[in-house]
Amino acid sequence: MEAVTEGSWEALPVALSPGVLRALRELGFARMTPVQSATIPLFMNNKDVAAEAVTGSGKTLAFVIPILEILLRREEKLKKMQVGAIIITPTRELAIQIDEVLSHFTKHFPRFSQILLIGGRNPMEDVEKFKEHGGNIIVATPGRLEDLFRRKADGLDLGSCVKSLDVLVLDEADRLLDMGFEASLNAILDFLPKQRRTGLFSATQTQEVENLVRAGLRNPVRISVKEKGVAASNTQKTPTRLENYYMICKADEKFNQLVHFLRQHKQEKHLVFFSTCACVEYYGKALESLIKQVKIMSIHGKMKHKRNKIFTEFRKLPGGILVCTDVMARGIDIPEVHWVLQYDPPSSASAFVHRCGRTARIGNVGSALVFLLPMEESYVNFLSINQKCPMQEMKPQTNVLDLLPKLKSMALADRAVFEKGMKAFVSYVQAYAKHECNLIFRLKDLDFASLAKGFTLLQSLLIQTPFHLRIKTEKNRDKSN
Repeated sequence: MEAVTEGSWEALPVALSPGVLRALRELGFARMTPVQSATIPLFMNNKDVAAEAVTGSGKTLAFVIPILEILLRREEKLKKMQVGAIIITPTRELAIQIDEVLSHFTKHFPRFSQILLIGGRNPMEDVEKFKEHGGNIIVATPGRLEDLFRRKADGLDLGSCVKSLDVLVLDEADRLLDMGFEASLNAILDFLPKQRRTGLFSATQTQEVENLVRAGLRNPVRISVKEKGVAASNTQKTPTRLENYYMICKADEKFNQLVHFLRQHKQEKHLVFFSTCACVEYYGKALESLIKQVKIMSIHGKMKHKRNKIFTEFRKLPGGILVCTDVMARGIDIPEVHWVLQYDPPSSASAFVHRCGRTARIGNVGSALVFLLPMEESYVNFLSINQKCPMQEMKPQTNVLDLLPKLKSMALADRAVFEKGMKAFVSYVQAYAKHECNLIFRLKDLDFASLAKGFTLLQSLLIQTPFHLRIKTEKNRDKSN
């Protein structure tokens, strides 16, 4: 389906360079989206911008294009070690994605060097790469960028390199602050020149984002873009072409329903969200053994070196299943995701919206399904009212195969699988106890017998070690990312 558009690129009040237009044609972007047509002219006319737009609306090009145009119009050509633009984004996956989009453009402008600075690899490799190839445009996560600013002893004074900075972009600003990067951002801002253009892009405007706007932007133009055709009174936060569903089933029925669904949709591409890293580890292995002839991958925030490779590989697949935590919930643009499946509802309502937004991006169609326990059904009304996120019910399938005995056999045969199950169970309960919407998600209402059965925990161990004792003695609390 054609994307929601807002005129041709040639219609912009400031003409784009031939190389930029060529790259847009190669990428298949014939027309602008609303956020692009609203943001690009302002940015190119030296305005600071604070843009809020629904997830999947094309924000990346809204800052990549102005960055290139501003650097092309510089009076003095950037030298190898001079930084003209910095793009800061909260996760490695987002940084990889932006770097990839940017490279489609910079191949037409060999005068510009770009560098990706993210965790999961040796910082000295980044230092040596910068010294050898330069970095006129930096795409980075906050922690790694702050680290390199402080590494003067390694032969790279990044503070001196950024004196030539023209543009700073803070992408997914609300997520940057949610993830606790405020101190790193403030430290980075202290290294940067005040005379610069700054763009702040966010799916939601919070008080913390407002504070960042005041600290980092000078008299910004504020942009809030709704999808075309959506009434002004409608503040729906999910894409309009997204079909949102929910399924009510008991804790010991969820896994069977999930596997049945995935087996019925083998040719499609899915993201399956769980609440914790331990749940991803456990259920990811379970799905690998029970669903054949489908590529199944797992990713979560505690992965170190494998994470970048897994993300890049999954993006290229025509179909498959990615089992993940909320590390994949924001800004990630994976081509042709057909279904977003939420095995566990996220800890916050805003995260629910962002998870769903991994499909139906930039005018395409897509579907999302969340599994809810019987006592969680009021969450449907809560999302409809609080997040303007209407949902339709999908009834549980009948005559579904019971696969829990197979999963239990795996745990009996392999102690490592059993341990993963125990960790997953404990981490799930811990995450549940910290749910933002605790009037609906109440720990005391959980049916622990049904829940334990859904995790296929052995009765003997549950009798020997009550779950609440294990929770109390668990030292390393598993975080959701």
